Amino acid sequence: MATNKPSKSMPSALTFDLHSKCTTTKARASTLHLPHGSVPLPIFMPVATQASLKGLTYDQLRETGCMLCLNNTYHLGLKPGQAVLDAVGGAHRFQGWDRNILTDSGGFQMVSLLKLAKVTEEGVRFLSPHDGTPMLLTPEHSISLQNSIGSDIIMQLDDVIATTTPDAVRMQEAMERSVRWLDRCIDAHKYPERQNLFCIIQGGLDLDLRRRCCEEMVARDTPGIAIGGLSGGEAKDEYCKVVDTCTGLLPDSKPRYVMGVVSLSLILIFNKRIAHQGQGYPEDLVVSVALGADMFDCVWPTRTARFGNAITPHGVIHLRNIAFANDFAPIQQDCTCPCCRPKSAGGLGITRAFCHHLVAKETVGAHLLTMHNVHYQLSLMNSIRQAILDDRYPAFLLDFFDKYYGSRQNSPQWAVDALRGVGVDLLHDIKIDT
Repeated sequence: MATNKPSKSMPSALTFDLHSKCTTTKARASTLHLPHGSVPLPIFMPVATQASLKGLTYDQLRETGCMLCLNNTYHLGLKPGQAVLDAVGGAHRFQGWDRNILTDSGGFQMVSLLKLAKVTEEGVRFLSPHDGTPMLLTPEHSISLQNSIGSDIIMQLDDVIATTTPDAVRMQEAMERSVRWLDRCIDAHKYPERQNLFCIIQGGLDLDLRRRCCEEMVARDTPGIAIGGLSGGEAKDEYCKVVDTCTGLLPDSKPRYVMGVVSLSLILIFNKRIAHQGQGYPEDLVVSVALGADMFDCVWPTRTARFGNAITPHGVIHLRNIAFANDFAPIQQDCTCPCCRPKSAGGLGITRAFCHHLVAKETVGAHLLTMHNVHYQLSLMNSIRQAILDDRYPAFLLDFFDKYYGSRQNSPQWAVDALRGVGVDLLHDIKIDT
């Protein structure tokens, strides 16, 4: 596949300031300047699928300090629809959000959520979930929808297949088609001066395909670069190898976005666990940052809240458990979110016992836990960033795994191996020469 680099660089509506790189790992601290405000990186982006974050108002989301959230192109294209978005002037006005928005292309939903979807060179053919009408999503239509949404970051339409597919020929086809579709997205993009188009690296778990795709995508010189096609059922060690390989081939001068991070299947499995399990999303974040990634999204913090789960530095606690019925401590000690903050400090002073009472039958319980979980994720990213700026990220990692798992000795093997590869030994307080 020959490189087809455009003769001119794509206009960019962002600037990217790289402030600091960890001297041990590949972690980076930077600032992404977008049309609706500056975004500190690394960042976790809450997912407001249908222009609404489940469980929070936008005023409450602002209070967390969130500067960038996600909307879903597929869902907004169906409802309210492109005509309404054009009439109102885009999603920012439609939902009353004056900060940044990133939209996906809609391709993942076509393939993963809809029956009888068929991918061809033209685009993705599927049946409307409303009336069964045959529909076609092309790279051009995806970009047109995102132009109408007016998001600050828009994603190319890519050919998405599960990382675990055994069909090597189909995997290569998907990678090469994603490159061709990027060229069509670039040509269709009407507003590059105010919306930033990110390419998406594909190739499944085949590192050679990933390397080839990186070369092709970097040549297109889009304002940012995403690593896609992960969290599709692959083992965590395989995920880490892909992220590590890709970030090693990407320019320092552009933001790096790892899409999805935790799959829906893993979320559903996790939500069936009882309590205090050292599994979940935060360790994926801290390891992925160490591997050189900057941006992440996932529905997990809000979805797991609706199952009665609260994220804390000491693991995830399942507040439906009867053990919390008489626990009058805050959800998380020293947390500054509105739920945990005492009333004397302007918070709600919510206790674990009250959450236990609510989560079994009252929707306000999910609301309170969503508020806490989103705050936790964003606070974690702020702490990660500061540790990188202070060049103490390896020490931060040791402390994180000590707390989250009760002891670093209990850390999952995939995390131990991934961090060892970038110079951090979780099991011994030594720096590894890599």
